[in-house]
Amino acid sequence: MDPETRHQVARKGGLAVSRNKQHMAEIGRKGGQAVSKNREHMAQIGRKGGEASRRSRAAESTAAAAMGPAAEKPGLTKKGPEPESGGSG
Repeated sequence: MDPETRHQVARKGGLAVSRNKQHMAEIGRKGGQAVSKNREHMAQIGRKGGEASRRSRAAESTAAAAMGPAAEKPGLTKKGPEPESGGSG
């Protein structure tokens, strides 16, 4: 895109380009492919996600331990699901 066209698109907030959803999808796909070729960058993203997941799980575990047995979710015990009360009455 020449500088003048780019400037006009930028002034409109990208509206001139974004009306064609297929075109925008193709642009995003090409960008994703270009980024994913950088294996070090992708590894860094994966590490960051893994660390966040580990911190989240550790926080959940710590909170559950602090609350004691009451923190267990009903139906998810090792014994199996709790029986439904289905008596007549």
